[in-house]
Amino acid sequence: MCRCKATLSVSIGVLMLHPRRWPLAVAGALLVTFPFVCAPLQAGESSDLPKWAVTTITPVHSIVSNWVDNSSRNIDSWFGTDEFLDVDNHSYLRLSQEYQWFETEPFDSNLGLRFKLDLPTTRKRLKIVFENTPEETQTPIEEEGARTGNRDLQDNDSTVIGLEKETKPGRTWRYRINAGVRLNIPLDPYVRLNGSRLWRISDSPWSLQADHRLSWFNSDGYSARSRWDLSRPLSSNRNLRSVTQLQWREVEDTLEFAQRFEINQLLGERNAIRYAWVMLGEGAGSPLLVDSYAQILFRRNLNDNYLFGDIVPELHFPEDSDYNPQWAITLRLELYFRGTFQLQE
Repeated sequence: MCRCKATLSVSIGVLMLHPRRWPLAVAGALLVTFPFVCAPLQAGESSDLPKWAVTTITPVHSIVSNWVDNSSRNIDSWFGTDEFLDVDNHSYLRLSQEYQWFETEPFDSNLGLRFKLDLPTTRKRLKIVFENTPEETQTPIEEEGARTGNRDLQDNDSTVIGLEKETKPGRTWRYRINAGVRLNIPLDPYVRLNGSRLWRISDSPWSLQADHRLSWFNSDGYSARSRWDLSRPLSSNRNLRSVTQLQWREVEDTLEFAQRFEINQLLGERNAIRYAWVMLGEGAGSPLLVDSYAQILFRRNLNDNYLFGDIVPELHFPEDSDYNPQWAITLRLELYFRGTFQLQE
């Protein structure tokens, strides 16, 4: 057995049975991340799990994945066209388990659930929108994981359901308008307008993606967000990106921003690494830098494109500690259930 398989099994067991011993599990999981510490994989091998784990997980994964795919196609058949059985459906259910440690905070773990419902044949008509983590529930600062002890970053995720109509008035901009309710008690109606555009410069490797959103929720009022994604390939397996996010919310009445510079690199068919520098702040006239940090994200396809593992060490410079450096590390496992496998979402 490859050494990384045995290490992964031990690491998961340590985390599940002895949470206080998480540093041992993190050290073991690092062995999974670096392919050069493992014996070469045999041809066609696509798993780091022991055979008993694959035998146990695979039948359950197939049942749940078929349920996700069949359920989305059945709904699509009601509102879409007769092509619902022939087109790719990208609906998925994602379970994630995250273990986090920050130098000045206690060890923490989070169990996450996300569901995306894709109804591809309804696009020529109205499209159903079903989200359990709408963007309006988090600011760019919260999404990027700012480490600030004086901020109350509560998990206020909620589910929204509505109808969406996409229009293309020209060859450049795409607009989507949708309306529905957030499933709180009482129900919270909302309206959104999204606009996006992709610029590609002739004879240039650079591309620029712009996404803008204006939304209104009955409980929170208006909010506006702008996202600019500038990228270019550096080589066949490396990519450079600059992502800028701005958001204003009526309930807070302040401008919040996030700036990320990153280099993404593929390390073979099953490994990837990201080097990033992130700056987070708020305020317009006198902006305050809330947090900045360096990050290295190691990602490995642990089993057959549906189980992934991440190791994320970070060095933060938070404002509430006078920008003194503080370490953080995250260990994350993600399990996808879907009918059409895709490496990226």
